[in-house]
Amino acid sequence: QLGQIAKSIIFKRKPDAAAVLVITSGDRRVDEKKVQALVCANGQKLGRADADFVKASTGFSIGGVSPVGHAVPPVTLIDRDLLRFDEIWAAAGHPHGVFKLHPAHLAHLTGAHVADVTEQTNP
Repeated sequence: QLGQIAKSIIFKRKPDAAAVLVITSGDRRVDEKKVQALVCANGQKLGRADADFVKASTGFSIGGVSPVGHAVPPVTLIDRDLLRFDEIWAAAGHPHGVFKLHPAHLAHLTGAHVADVTEQTNP
């Protein structure tokens, strides 16, 4: 199912330029304001990361960002809706490579905080 795809989206936290990795279900959209509230303090802002920043901070190119094995460990959040599946598929460092795992294993491997990071969906 589309939701079983674990999308890895990188943001750039300002002003410290920390990479923020948000792992979300393929059928959900990230709510940047929710992410900002979780990872930014004292009025810091969250920005979009360009391809050069993604490559430098993760070691991966956009389209194949793995949730694990980053060049510099990012601040990481996992979409709680991803936990509704018994198995998920995540990028394996290449746009044409994926690996299968359980969402709880992904949380353990990344040390990520599981949170509500997506836009509201209509029932």
